[in-house]
Amino acid sequence: MLCSLCGTRPAATADGRCRICAAFRRAAPGGLMATPIGLDHLRSPVGLGRAACVLLGAVAVADALSIVTGVRARLLLGERTEYGLAAVDETTWTHAETLYRSAGVLQTVAFLATAVLFLAWLHRVRLNAEVFDPGAHTMRPGWTIGAWFVPIGNLWLPYRVVRGIWTASVLPGTPGDRAETPRPLLHAWWGTLVASEVLSRFASVRYDRAETVDDVVDALDLVASCDALDIVAAVLAVLLVRRLTAMQGERAALGALPVAQPLRAH
Repeated sequence: MLCSLCGTRPAATADGRCRICAAFRRAAPGGLMATPIGLDHLRSPVGLGRAACVLLGAVAVADALSIVTGVRARLLLGERTEYGLAAVDETTWTHAETLYRSAGVLQTVAFLATAVLFLAWLHRVRLNAEVFDPGAHTMRPGWTIGAWFVPIGNLWLPYRVVRGIWTASVLPGTPGDRAETPRPLLHAWWGTLVASEVLSRFASVRYDRAETVDDVVDALDLVASCDALDIVAAVLAVLLVRRLTAMQGERAALGALPVAQPLRAH
């Protein structure tokens, strides 16, 4: 039987919750969220995490649709006349381009909805991390959202926020320096996300400014590559959300155990 709260892990308690969700008590009647055993300032990130994962999946689907419509448009342009011009008629091309741009609109809508839920989840785990170890952070909780809107700085500031959350969520007693705990998933997600965002902006500008058939074909190829990279980033983001949510559940299950030495992320 699966957990009655998250629905993803096997139930391990009498009330049907898994070990991670069991670290958080059910909300009192009329309460908005659950609170963890022994740590009254914690709030469960499970629900927000699940919602964020669903929307991240929607982003991947929208990216896949963009790739399909882009490939169709590229194949149409690939058919040339003896003079090197595209053999596709105007009506067919207009229809193909409309589908392609519609897929782009779907991508934008999915991205915006996902960003709202992802930031809500991130803010939740950041506040929990402040309870676990306030010394593990180099930036205040407000930067959890603000860091994403700083020009140029958003290429690394959000990473610093998530790195602090990761450090604070590592279980006390982990061998070695908790601040230096390997974080390959975090590094892979952030590197892929930054690469995807930077390249997608360049590709969009190149597509909008394309004048010749060859320019459009090259731009379509570049946009498709960016969409594929974005799918990888979305998958890694799902894994990151699940991993950090599980880490905080395990940490909350320990109760109000102090960290031996406050850590400052480097």
